[in-house]
Formats: sequence, structure tokens, C-alpha cells
Amino acid sequence: MTPKLLIDDAVMKKGQSYLSFWSPLSIQTSQPLLPGISFTKLNYIWDYLFTLSSSVVNFQTGKWIKQLPEVNEHDADAGELREDIPAINLAAGNNLFQGDIVLQPEARNALRNESYRWKFPIPYILADNLDLNAKGVILKAFEMFRLKSCVDFKPYEGEQTYIIFQKFGGCWSMVGDLQTGQNLSIGERCDYKAIVEHEILHALGFYHEQSRTDRDDYVQIWWDQIEAGMEHNFVTYNDNYITDLNTPYDYESVMHYGPFSFNKDPNIPTITAKIPAFNDIIGQRLDFSAVDIERLNRMYRCTSSHTLLDQCSFEYINICGMIQGTTDNSDWHQERGIPGASEDHTLIGQCRDAGYFMYFNTNVGRVGQTALLESRILYPKRTQQCLQFFYKITGSPLDKLVIWVRKDDGSGTVRKLSKVKTFTGDADKNWKIAHVTLNVAEKFRYAFQGIKGDAGSTSGGILVDDISLTETPCPNAVWHIRNFSNILQTTVKGNYLYSPRFYSPEGYGYGVTLYPHGQNYSNYVNYTGISFHLCSGENDEILEWPAFNRQAILTILDQEPDIKLRMSASRSFTTSKSQGASGQPNISIWDKPFITGRYDAACDCNRSTEFGWSTFISHKQLNHRSFLKNDDLFIFPEFEDLTYLIKTEVPIRPVQSDTADAVHERQRRSAMNIDAGEAHNQLSNFGDPCDPNPCLNDGVCVNVKGKPSCRCVSGQAFFYTGAKCEAVQVYGSILGMVIGGIAGTIVLALAIFAILARK
Repeated sequence: MTPKLLIDDAVMKKGQSYLSFWSPLSIQTSQPLLPGISFTKLNYIWDYLFTLSSSVVNFQTGKWIKQLPEVNEHDADAGELREDIPAINLAAGNNLFQGDIVLQPEARNALRNESYRWKFPIPYILADNLDLNAKGVILKAFEMFRLKSCVDFKPYEGEQTYIIFQKFGGCWSMVGDLQTGQNLSIGERCDYKAIVEHEILHALGFYHEQSRTDRDDYVQIWWDQIEAGMEHNFVTYNDNYITDLNTPYDYESVMHYGPFSFNKDPNIPTITAKIPAFNDIIGQRLDFSAVDIERLNRMYRCTSSHTLLDQCSFEYINICGMIQGTTDNSDWHQERGIPGASEDHTLIGQCRDAGYFMYFNTNVGRVGQTALLESRILYPKRTQQCLQFFYKITGSPLDKLVIWVRKDDGSGTVRKLSKVKTFTGDADKNWKIAHVTLNVAEKFRYAFQGIKGDAGSTSGGILVDDISLTETPCPNAVWHIRNFSNILQTTVKGNYLYSPRFYSPEGYGYGVTLYPHGQNYSNYVNYTGISFHLCSGENDEILEWPAFNRQAILTILDQEPDIKLRMSASRSFTTSKSQGASGQPNISIWDKPFITGRYDAACDCNRSTEFGWSTFISHKQLNHRSFLKNDDLFIFPEFEDLTYLIKTEVPIRPVQSDTADAVHERQRRSAMNIDAGEAHNQLSNFGDPCDPNPCLNDGVCVNVKGKPSCRCVSGQAFFYTGAKCEAVQVYGSILGMVIGGIAGTIVLALAIFAILARK
């Protein structure tokens, strides 16, 4: 029987010209499915339908339908299906240049003109009109910049140039440092880590990836599918206007828009990749890509980060400068992974017979035999550090792994040892993750000590791999879920797992519910849902209830060994009065779990109503990066008090700002009467009259209606004038003082000569 597939005529007509970018998926049949449509094109259709996790096929109508986010009362937002920046801004009534850039009257080349680059740290203000969750997300985004680059931020203290984060309509920014203070909007639904990073990158001087000069070599823009009046969002820049900093086109950039941006038909994309595998990658909103970080560090000439002290995956023979202890009686050894036996964690599941780790053999020797592996000397900037590493103890349960710190003893010598934490063996011989908080303010080393604990012969040892040391707080809690692929295979929609009960720094009990295939109320398939709930605990009688103004943060760890390249999936919401118990409008779900929750014998506690995301992450995304390395899923749940961020706005020094003159592209385009064809290349001819700078004596050039105008430097005693600041003049008051001083000196000298003459 010949299979039949009904496809909407309009889609197929357009599809005839859109199918060349799709990669084939094998369809076994001997007859054409539709007259005039080849197997290849039908294969293209099917592949694209199933590679785009945000698309489904309605088999009643045969139409390709892009899933629109649906939010249940128990959902904080639509999770991975949440709307992206273009849709958020259009819904807010904004038609900004390229979707989220507010232009100034003078077009500035922020990438090439270094005068518009920021000096660090960047002063910032969190306006009081921001949502509380947005404030928390912005501060977390700052930490990502500090971890992966030399970019830094500081609270505003009267500086002339700064960024004020506000809640206006939508998500938008200006490009580069305008040197007068500038707004950056994190509006409704913009309070998400990757969106905040995207807007800050604009402020740092970066444009969208799809506006690169060589864009058309890598993606196809379907101009006839772009909504009328939105063509300006797809213009490219000439390479004398922007620079790619000698980096390749980045499909994975957080600055790239997704396939369905500004489309007039929700079923047909406007951007597609010429390498089909990237069709469901462009527009990712996890975190910076590797190339994003490379460009940022090149642009600002970063040689180190602010908060990354050390990391090592032991793949090189120098083992990252670590040294063997001199007071022990054994050594650690760099070993190569053996599949099925002692596998390396860095490349586990990726390459056979590859990858290295550090190993202390407890199979031989006497009880108490020890080996010490020490880091190089490190110089902290903060007073708290987090040591994260993977380890497993495959020998006796009596074997021990001890973490030490060797500090400066006050004389400049790093010799003073302090024990921090001890790990012991158990029946679980698999890789585990560990977090150890260090509190060191002076130069130091950290060290791993292996101790043989069993007098008998064992068949294993202690393994350590994928170390990172950052000057950030350690996760408050870790939920380690093993054999996740098997969980997916043996569960259906609505099945769930409860995490253990965790305690926040304040003492609140809380937990996480994992739905491998999503909640029953969700209409979506192939998504994992994750929700947060409170648990009754030992501190409930002394805590503040309801627990409002707390931020719940759930993060799925990307187990990429290089911490700078990790793209973990993180989502958050803030508890508020609006989140009431279902059917009980006068009771908050953040009240005591004893009141709002149900008893769970597994934790001997009450678990409250949950709140979170039914589409937290797609199964495809889970398998795209290293979320499931070794089939392990790690979730970091946090519950933090943000009450201190309710009032954050500070008064600013009055300075003339050209923010009010920001031009929305639609108005500008209407005035200039530029059609879509001209819009395609309208920025190619932009020149910067201030590049090179015509002003002398450190004068600042300002673009005024396309012509250079010099703003001359003035000091306390003199100032420069002239069209190019070429002439120097002395202030009248200073000149008067100088003349008066000279005249006084002459009179005094004459008086002295007269006195001497009388003698």
C-alpha cells in the first residue's frame, strides 16, 4: 500500500524553493508520494520536521506547524519553547533595528572604533522597575562574563558612563559605550540568562551574527517570507563597518537569531543554515558559544578571567602544572582510560581508548600509604573559592580521598597545611561529582591526598578528573540521576521522580520533581519537565512564611570539561504573592509545606505544590551537548533570598543623554522611503567621518549629521580651540594670576634693590 501524506498546498508551493537546505531522511517506498515531488524533497521535509524540536506535523491537515508556547498555571514560563527576542519585542510594540538595537542619530562603529569600547569595571544600576527575578538573572549573567572573560562590572558611583538596566517594553540595548550613560531594557519575559547575555554583548559592541559581511555564504535568508516592513532586520554590514575578529561564522552564537524570526507565515522559516545539521542550532539560548567567548576576549584583549583560578582534565603530560608531594610515600599517576574498566571522565562515551585521569593505586602497599598531588601556586582575588571535580573510588570502602589547602604562612612561603574535606569509598564504583568550598585570601595550593585504607589486597584505586577551581560559591545542592536513558525508556508522560530534600542557606527545605516525558497537562512530547517545590523541615518554626522574594534556580549541568565552554541549561523564577495554591486563592504555595503540601514517606516530609517548567529542556537538546555524559544527569537546585535587591536604584548625576533621540528603524525607514531591496544593503555604504579621528590634542570626534565635529580637551589652566583643537589658550583667570604674580615679583625685586642701594 502506497503511503499518503497530505501537505498544505501553500506550504508545498513555498516548499519547492525552500527544500534545498534540508538533509535527507530515509523513507522506504517504491512509489512517489505526491505527483511532481521527488523522494529527495520529501525526505528533506521529514528531516526538517523532526530536526526542529519546536515543530510538529498535524496529521489531520498535513500542515507543518511551529509550536507556539503554552503556559499552564503551574509553569513559570514556556521553558525551551519560550519566545525569543524578536517575538517579545514585536509583542511589546517595538520595531527596533535588527529586532533589539536602539540606534542613535549618529551611526557608530562600536566594533572598529575603540573609543566606544568600555573600560572595566563597567558601572551599572539596577532600576527599581526591574522584576526581582530579572535583577537576580542580571547578577548571574555578570558572573558568567567574569568567569569566561576579563569583562567586569561594579555598582554605579557617580561615573559619567554607565549602564542602567530598566524594565521597558521588550529586550533591547544600544551598541558600544556611548560615554554618557545608557539604558538597557530587560522587560517582561526577558529575564533569562542567555537573553541578558545577548543584550549585554550588544552594549559591549557586538552586532548579530547573521549581519556579518559573509552571512550569505552560511545561511539562506528567505526574503519573501519576511513580514513586510521587517526586512531591515536582515541587512548585512560591510567589512569596513564591523569586523569578525578573524573568527569563523558561528551557527551556535548566542547573537544569532532563530529560523522563524520575523516570519509572516508561522509555518515557514526566514533563516536556514546551509549546513543542515545547524538548522536546529541557530538561535540557541543556553549560553555563550565558544566563538562568542573567543571574540569577546579578542576584542577586549583579555588574557585571563576574573574568577577562574584553575582547571585541568589531565589530557597533557604536564598535568596542568600539578606536582607530586615530597612528604608522602607514594605517587599519583597519569593513566589512560580503558573502556569498561577505568574509563576517563573527560572523553567518556566519545572516544575509545582515549582520555587521561590521575590515579592512585590502592591495590598494593601497606595500610596508611599515601600520595599527595598539589596544584601550582594560585593567587586569589576573592576570599571564597569552589573546587569542583569528578572522582571515583574503585578499591576498598576504607580508602580515602582528602582535600587539603596549603597556605602562605605569613612569610611568603606556601607551607601551612589545612584539611578541608574527606571522601570515603562505598559500593558505588561510578564517577561522582564533588564540590568543596575553600576560603582562602592569600596565595595557596590545593591538594588531593589518596590514602590506602585496607590491609588486604584490593583491585582498584582512586581516580580524579576534570578539575575546576573558581572564585564563586559552590552549588548549594546537587541531584545526581544515573542511567537517564533507561529512565526515558521505562517511563511515560506524567511519571515523575522526587529529589531528596535539600536545605537552603537560610534553612528552607526544598526539592525538585523531574518528569522525564513532561507533565500530563502538557501538550508537548519529547520534552523533560522540571519543577521546584518546598519541603517541610526542621527549621520551619523559626523561618519567615510565606517564603516570598526568593529565587529558585534550576540548572542542568553541561559536563563539558572546559568550564569556559560549558553551556548549561539554567532557568529561574522568583516566589511572589501571585503564585497561589490551586483552588485556594488566599493561600500561597510558598506558605509552610505542612499547610499546603502532601506527605511523602520517602523524605518523611510534606512536599508543597510545585512550580516550574513542563518543557524545561527537549530530549534532543539533552543529547546535543554533554548533559548526559556517562548517562548521568546533574541538576543544581538553588533557593536564594533576593529581598536585598528590592530597592537597588541610586540617583545618577545629571548628564546630557541622547537616549531620547534614539531612532526606531521603521520611522527612519519611512522618512527615507527605503524599499526592501535597498534595505538589504543599506548599511554597506555607511562611513564613519570620525575614523580616523581628525581631532588633535586628544580631542574627541562626534558625528554630527554625517560630518566630524571636534570636542576639545580642557584642563584646569588651559583649553584647546579651533576646528581641530589645534590652538591652545590659557583661561583668563589663570592668565591674570600669572601676570599678577610676575608684576608682584618685579615690584618686590625693585624694592629690594632700592633698599640695598641706600646701604
